Order: sequence, then C-alpha cells, then structure tokens
Amino acid sequence: MFDKILIANRGEIACRIIKTARLMGIRTVAVFSDEDAQTRHVRLADEAVYIGAATAKESYLDGGKIITAALSTGAQAIHPGYGFLSENEAFCVACARAELVFIGPSASAMRIMGAKSEAKKQMGGAGVPLTPGYHGDEQSVERLRSEADAIGYPVLIKASAGGGGKGMRLVERRENFAENLSACQREAQAGFGDDHILIERYITPARHIEIQIFGDTHGNYISLFERDCSVQRRHQKVVEEAPAPHLAPEQRRLMGEAAVNAARAIQYTGAGTVEFIVAPDGQFYFMEMNTRLQVEHPVTEMITGLDLVEWQLRVAAGETLPLGQEALSLRGHAIEARIYAEDPSHDFMPSAGRLVHFSLPEESAHVRIDRGFEEGDSISRFYDPMIAKLIVWDETRDKALARMQRALADVQIAGIANNIDFLSRLVRCPSFVQAQLDTSLIERESAFLLADKQSPPAEVFLFTALARLMSEAGQTCTSPLFGLKDGFRLNTEAKCNLSFRCNGISETVIVTYRDSGFRLQTGELDVIAQATLDQNNRIIAMIDGWRKTFNFANINNTFHIFTQHQSWKLEWLDPLDVLVESAAPNEGLLAPMPGTVTALLVDEGQHIEKGTPVLIVEAMKMELKLFAPAAGYVRAYRCAVGDQVSEGIELVDFEADETSASIKESTER
Repeated sequence: MFDKILIANRGEIACRIIKTARLMGIRTVAVFSDEDAQTRHVRLADEAVYIGAATAKESYLDGGKIITAALSTGAQAIHPGYGFLSENEAFCVACARAELVFIGPSASAMRIMGAKSEAKKQMGGAGVPLTPGYHGDEQSVERLRSEADAIGYPVLIKASAGGGGKGMRLVERRENFAENLSACQREAQAGFGDDHILIERYITPARHIEIQIFGDTHGNYISLFERDCSVQRRHQKVVEEAPAPHLAPEQRRLMGEAAVNAARAIQYTGAGTVEFIVAPDGQFYFMEMNTRLQVEHPVTEMITGLDLVEWQLRVAAGETLPLGQEALSLRGHAIEARIYAEDPSHDFMPSAGRLVHFSLPEESAHVRIDRGFEEGDSISRFYDPMIAKLIVWDETRDKALARMQRALADVQIAGIANNIDFLSRLVRCPSFVQAQLDTSLIERESAFLLADKQSPPAEVFLFTALARLMSEAGQTCTSPLFGLKDGFRLNTEAKCNLSFRCNGISETVIVTYRDSGFRLQTGELDVIAQATLDQNNRIIAMIDGWRKTFNFANINNTFHIFTQHQSWKLEWLDPLDVLVESAAPNEGLLAPMPGTVTALLVDEGQHIEKGTPVLIVEAMKMELKLFAPAAGYVRAYRCAVGDQVSEGIELVDFEADETSASIKESTER
C-alpha cells in the first residue's frame, strides 16, 4: 500500500479522499491555486503545495506542475478525483513516465472511452445496446445536418470528448441545427480542446440510469448496482438515488451484465461508471462511460456499506477487488442532493462570493455531508460552483425522502445565491415523491419548482422584527443605564417602527415594548411575543402562546430568515439612510457574473430586435448569452473577445429605440 499520495483536485472530493486515506494510514499532499490557499482541503491535508494562478489552465490542469509537486514531496501516487485531469490520457502517461501511480484506469481505456465515437464502436462490438445515431469522422455541417435529418428530430449534439453536460445541445427543429452545432463545437473546443461531435436520437421521456463498476489488474470485474440520475438541469445532475426506483430485478441484472461486459471489453481497472438511457418501454442504451469516480458515488457507498475510494487505492496498489459479485447486496435506499452556488430563478446561473453564513445538519448514520467549504470560505468564479453534497439513507425510499426533506430544512446559506429552496421544493414535488422520474422532470414541473418570488407571509415580517430586536439587545452597551436597548422610556409607552423590504414589497412592523417582550403589529396581525436568542442565532419565540423557532443571519442590515423548507431575504429600511438613485436608465448590457467574453454576435451600429443575442460570456464552464433588452442599436462594444470581465460592468453601448425617439422629440422642441 502507498505511504503518501497527492490529490490533484480541490473542494469536497479532495476532502473526501483525504478522509479515507487518513483512515488507511496514508499521508496526503494537497495542491492549491491562488484562489484556494485557505480552503478546507488545504487545511485537512498533511502537506500542501502551491501550483499556480487561479485559472485551472495555470494550476489544476497543469499536469507538469502536479507531477513536480508529487515528486518533490515523495508521493508515490496521484489521485485525480473527478474533473480536471481525471480523464486526461496524456497526464496518465506522464505519471507512468515519472514512475508515479495514476489512481484510475489505464491510458488506453481512457483513450477509448474519452472519445465517445470510438467508445460507441467498442461497445457495439461488445454487444452493449447503442442509441441510434451518427458517430462518424466526417464533420462537415452538411454531413452532420444530413445525419440529423435521417435520425429524426429531436436530436442531441454531443461533444465526443465531453462530459458532465458540457458540449451538449438539444435540437428540436431542423432550422435550429446549424446554430446549435456551432455553439456545441465552440464549447467543446474551449472545454476539451476537441470540437469533434456526434449526434444521437433524443429519447423522451427517458431515465438516466448508471451502473457503478470496478475492475482490477487481475481480470476481475463487478457491478455495484445502479443509480438513478434522471433529475437534471442543463444535462447536469441535481439529485441522484440508489437503487433506481421501479427497476425490476431482471432489468437490474441485465444492465449490470452489460456494464461489466463494457468494462471487460477494454480491460478496465479501478472505479468507473457506465451510463445508460432507458426508454419508456424499458429498453436501455449505452450513453457513455466515465473513467473515474463520480460525484454521486456516496449513494452507492450508503447502500452497499463500502468505501469506493478505499477500493480505488487498493486496486491501484495492485490488490484484487475486496469482494466478488456474489458477496454484494443492496441495503436500504440513499438519496444525494447537490448544493450549488447558483440562482435557479435565473436559469441556474452560477454565483460566486463568500459564505457569510453556512450551517449544515448534524451527520449521523442516516445523514452524510461531503463538503469542501466552511463558513467564511469563498466560492470562486474559476471553478465548479458546487458547495457540498447532502446524502441521506434509510430502510425505504419513503423514509429516505422524509430524511432528505428534514435535512434540507436544516441547511442555511447566506451571502451567496444558492439552490437550497429549489432542492426543498424538488424533494416535495409530487412527481419526485411518487418516483415519476425522467430527464425532463425539472422542466415539466417548472411551475412548482421555479415559482415566482413572492412577498413573504406577514409572520415572516414579525420574525424579522424579532431578529432585529434581538440583535440590538445582544449588542454591547457603552453606558450602564442609557446604553440599554430594551425600549425603556420615562412617563410614556415605548414604541418604534421597523420597516423591511422583500421582493419589492415593503412592510412596517409597529413594536411596542412591554415589561416582558413586545407587542408586534403589522397588517391584520396584532400579537404579543417573547423571544430568546441562542448561540447559533436561533430564535425561540412565544407568539400569542405558540412556540416558534427560526434561524437568521444579519448581513449589512439584510436579514436572512430560515424557516422550515423556505428562506427569505429581507432588507431593513433604515430611516436615517438617504438613498440617491440616478434617474438615467442604464441601457447597456451588463456582465451577469465574472467571466470571459467568447463571441460578439452582432456588428457595431447594427439595429436589432428585442431578444436578439448580442454576445457570449463564458463563466464557470458554461456559456451565457446576453440578449438585447429592447429593440435598438448596438452603438459600440466595451469589450473584445478574450477579455476578462467583472460582474455588473457594462459590456455594450446599447441605445433603445425609445431612447432615440425621446432624444429626437426633445431636440425638436
């Protein structure tokens, strides 16, 4: 077994590997970029080595720097985690040349499965069912469009070297093919250095079910059962579970055998995942193989009682698989929810910033949390925005689902956009609860899952008033008498008005101080309340005899209120603040988040209609199109292709038709 390994990754997967290695008595070396000098995986590792600037290209994707770090620290092996260099054939070869063990499959297996077109050919030869499509070498627009026409719409355009939902476009009509092909090729070239694509029939409704496989260097191969990964947005998984609901034992056996045949055909070693699309009639088709550990591997660990990272380390050290197929069995049900820094109300746009407040439920035999960050850490714009994974287990799916609902209610995040409220609605959505799963679930249930932001109920304004009052009461007093903030007044009843704004709606709470507690009035509510504040910013309140509990975080007079299954953000309207707002409208297009300008789509001086794509910004591994807010003219660009832009800066001098008409009318007067 290894004495020391280097982990060529960051975030929760690096922390996960460190934990297992420590239990096995293996020392660990972390690597870090400028952005990650103080992050959790660096703090947990035995040693840490700086490898470069924030951009992945200059740090986590620089194989030479990582190999140098491993050699200089005496590490015998490199664990790539997932993402970054985990499926990079050249890096695998470079490790071997440096006499370092790459904890993963062979370079040849990686090469075959890394090119989806070649993988399809190999799997077809091994008897694994394939989705109808085109996997050929000719890549002209005319040939690709012709093949798509022959397959029949809708079709999926997929980057041959892609993964994780990147470099993929759904085309529902022939007239949209060329535009989507160009975008897919551009994203594939930027993300994988290879714009080769393939086309497949888009099966709908379809389930995405994957099989966890393992192989060793002694010719042993096993399946560790399946995971249902159907719940996705932008072809990226959001919630996964194991075993797959409503999957018959015979179907499980057939899919497991097909996955093992796929692994045997390429003499696979280590952990891998064979992914299938399952049609409504139950027929399954090979989609791709991920030659690495998957983000969702914890649900497999929870239902098998195994540590897959430990298995990876043992297989990489030359040992045989710890168990054979006959010794494996399923136990209970597990569900994983991915917690992201993103805004579901704005097409799941990634977010970046500091975790000012970050609280998670307690871990137990039923609740597991894999995380790469702690309160005070920052989510960088340079990397994937996943904050943590919440995994639950119980004897049945219904019990596991109830645990997930309760666990999500205990997650509190403030300071950065996140998907906790979305996940809470998702696991309570009737389709999900009833296991009516397919890859279009989120789109199909968007009215329920992505409801418009509403004003909170009056009770939440009362909670916020109590949070404000308890915050004041907890502040240090500078005077033994007059510094007290309990509302005491001579010869009069003490009152104050507290005004808050949420989602454009303002509400005032009238507070009357009493000998014990407060009288709170807002709208039709008129209640007597007492409250105490504990060390975790949890308020325990008695409101007209009803005991209520909630948590809050106060960030620059913006109160984040956390109630069961819902959080609210309310701004305290300080009566002493004087707000000066510019009357001039901003007609420009603003960068939605930090990123890189990758394309300018219209000419300067061109007149365009409302909704016309104007430019593309790439951020956090995705392309973000900016559209014209109205009909008008692109007078000038304030950026060029390749420019790094900050969030909120104006990228285009845009003049709406209404503005031009107004100026003309004013001049004529």
